[in-house]
Amino acid sequence: MGKFAKLLFKILSGRSDRNIPFSELCYILEKLGFQKRIKGDHHIYHHASIVEIINIQPVGSEAKAYQVKQVRNIILKYKLEE
Repeated sequence: MGKFAKLLFKILSGRSDRNIPFSELCYILEKLGFQKRIKGDHHIYHHASIVEIINIQPVGSEAKAYQVKQVRNIILKYKLEE
């Protein structure tokens, strides 16, 4: 199992939303085809085939738990894979 698959499983499992490094959440989104724009500490992701825009910010080096949940819901809703 590669890095991407392990991270995706960790996010989709929902058991460690508070322990997802921000850089890993960004990595997953970029591997799924999202384009990134940065404004201050806001990382704004959009995808050509998805209506929603994902706006995430770090808390130290970690991602916010509710934002990990939002990303998980979008991945599941649109059945995104690498």
